[in-house]
Amino acid sequence: MVSFEPQPFVRERNRLANRISVCLSVGMIENDIFKALADPTRRAIFEKLAVGGMNASVLREGMEISQPAMSQHLAVLRSANLVREERQGRFVNYEVDPEGLALIAQWLAKYRAYWPQRIDALKVLLKDMDQ
Repeated sequence: MVSFEPQPFVRERNRLANRISVCLSVGMIENDIFKALADPTRRAIFEKLAVGGMNASVLREGMEISQPAMSQHLAVLRSANLVREERQGRFVNYEVDPEGLALIAQWLAKYRAYWPQRIDALKVLLKDMDQ
């Protein structure tokens, strides 16, 4: 089948489709990040890893969690790009993935401009409520 679409139109359509795909991917990654951190156990794991890299056995210390459950939580954190793994012999060490943190920072930056206005409005509201 021969296409009769003008060549510039095809290029523009492809460029637009690519931009939409990138935007959807970023949105999906943001959703994965917040779904991963919504679980209190995964948040605790992530906070432990923020101190420094460690293997799953060390991560389990002080937590009431089985090894298979720890592996599942780490898999969710890895798929959300929050944690990365590095094999050292028979051990696998986990650490916070800076790329995942950058995505969180980018998301927060979008809303940072609204915070001072909201805080000022809250101060005014609280003052009015006190009177």
